[in-house]
Amino acid sequence: MIPVDTPSVTAEVTRIVQAVLGDFGAEEITPESTFREDLGMESIDVVALAGRLQARYGAGVNLAQFVATLDVDSVRELRVGQLVDHIVLSMSEAGERP
Repeated sequence: MIPVDTPSVTAEVTRIVQAVLGDFGAEEITPESTFREDLGMESIDVVALAGRLQARYGAGVNLAQFVATLDVDSVRELRVGQLVDHIVLSMSEAGERP
């Protein structure tokens, strides 16, 4: 079973973001890092991130659906910690527990 506690998900999301960004990634990724401004993620990066998250956590974690619930300013300022919270909540609601 996949651990869905905040520290485990934070570590996994950080690993996935680093893999998506490769050599162009930020040196440090924190829960406060914004995807656009701090990490410099482009649309294609977000698509790759969404695919990797779904592969890791299943269909219950849908980045496109999550982003669709946000207003434009919130999407621009989306932070790693917000995504982690969404994953933990989605997995908990689906009945996944560590």
